[in-house]
Amino acid sequence: MTGLLASVNSLTEALQVQRAAVDIIDLKQPAQGALGALPIASVAEIVAALPDSARISATVGDLPMLPERLLPAVRDMAATGVDYVKIGFFPGGDWPACLDALQAAAGQGIALIAVLFADTRPDFGVIAELRRAGFRGVMLDTMDKSRGSLTEWMEASELRSFVLAARGQGMLTGLAGSLRCEDVPALLALAPDYLGFRGALCREHNRTAQLDLDRIRHIRAQWPAQVGGTV
Repeated sequence: MTGLLASVNSLTEALQVQRAAVDIIDLKQPAQGALGALPIASVAEIVAALPDSARISATVGDLPMLPERLLPAVRDMAATGVDYVKIGFFPGGDWPACLDALQAAAGQGIALIAVLFADTRPDFGVIAELRRAGFRGVMLDTMDKSRGSLTEWMEASELRSFVLAARGQGMLTGLAGSLRCEDVPALLALAPDYLGFRGALCREHNRTAQLDLDRIRHIRAQWPAQVGGTV
């Protein structure tokens, strides 16, 4: 069953989506980029305030692909108690060295989720490399939110190929990137583990604006009644 991931930037928003029964509460700061990170202290506060049953992910920020930058950030974020640490695989840098370094973190029990960006036209062959490095899952998102949504960047056949490639490696899969309510039925048919939202849950579809409970309800209503939680 496909779950609903909602990105939030504060304890207030986290409690709001938790009451709305979303499946993963994703902590990030949209005002600071595609995967802008919240301060470690804020993440720790949110984790402590939410019930143990809540599934929580958090991003480490729009960091360059340099192991000396990524590995400390991943370890610091994992220490807050989140269930998943999300890492954006941005263009440039040293991907092989980062994978080598992050394999050590995965070996210590940190659940890593890689984020690939559709608007950079990633090679899905990297998914097997991510699995070998110990990643638990991989999401497909968009880096530049001003240049279109995931479904504008990739055809349904490409998205299906992504989901199948990740599933073939036994990894969790997620689709995100300026998704809208009308995208949900077709994306549910691809059966990813999660669909991720931020802008569509906010006032005026502005990802840096406040969450709107009515929009959360409207998105959730696109799921079949037997799938996911209720609002």
